[in-house]
Amino acid sequence: MLNVALFGFTAKAWRDANPELAKNSNIRDYSSINELTVLSNLETHNAQMIREGKTKEERFAVLKEIAEYQIHILNEAQSISKDIEETSNTK
Repeated sequence: MLNVALFGFTAKAWRDANPELAKNSNIRDYSSINELTVLSNLETHNAQMIREGKTKEERFAVLKEIAEYQIHILNEAQSISKDIEETSNTK
């Protein structure tokens, strides 16, 4: 469920689409640091919602929203950081 919320597909779907890569690795091995950060956060949120008794459907909706928001913010911050670094290197 976490992979679907973040990546849009299951680990099995990734393995089926990437049989050679799947022999020695998994989707997380090819994820960005931002994706791995969000995935870790999703695991924590999911565990909390399970403790609260939320249904799978309720958890998925919340996790998808969190994933989209967090990946957007992290990617934007990374882009800004790169722009600042490039600007300071040209001076």
